[in-house]
Amino acid sequence: MKIKSLQDLQQVQRKLAEQQKLAAEQEAARKEAERKAQADSSLFVRAAGAVKPIRDRPRVPLAREPAPPIAVQHQLDEQRVMHESISDEFDASTLLDVDDAMSYRRPGIGTDVTRKLRKGGWSIQREIDLHGLRREDAREALAAFIREACKQGIRCIRVVHGKGLGSPGKTPVLKGRVQSWLIQKNEVLAFVQARADEGGAGALVVLLKAS
Repeated sequence: MKIKSLQDLQQVQRKLAEQQKLAAEQEAARKEAERKAQADSSLFVRAAGAVKPIRDRPRVPLAREPAPPIAVQHQLDEQRVMHESISDEFDASTLLDVDDAMSYRRPGIGTDVTRKLRKGGWSIQREIDLHGLRREDAREALAAFIREACKQGIRCIRVVHGKGLGSPGKTPVLKGRVQSWLIQKNEVLAFVQARADEGGAGALVVLLKAS
């Protein structure tokens, strides 16, 4: 602004003084803020003591979650069942003794055993009737029955398979299967066709190993 009078000069001087005062106040505020910040920092250092940065340490990878325990007994039971399984493809015809009545004896078992078995030398202690069962069901039922009989110390059982009168062609389909299954069971020492009063051609009398 142009100074035309003493009054204008005085006005300019007042404005300069105000600006200087404002600048001085701002400078004083800045210095006070710095002083306070330094005081706070010194206070923290005195309270916490010397501080060192934490070094990065090698990280140890955590082991993966262990696999669930293996049920060993369950595996052994499954292996035992597989070992005891019996096949439908086994041909038992060459192992059967065809005399006056069909019979079977395991190698090492004399003919006197089958003769005694046929005459009722061992009393029948348990019986299973496979009538009406499907082949798979009959096979499983027979295997379980023999396994349980051996656990109980049973020596002589009767297996009723039927004469096949209700089968197509009147042929005893299950009869041949049962003979084959029995021969494959290590627990079976011998079997003979049952006497007429015990079921005749529709049943077998089976001798099991002594437990």
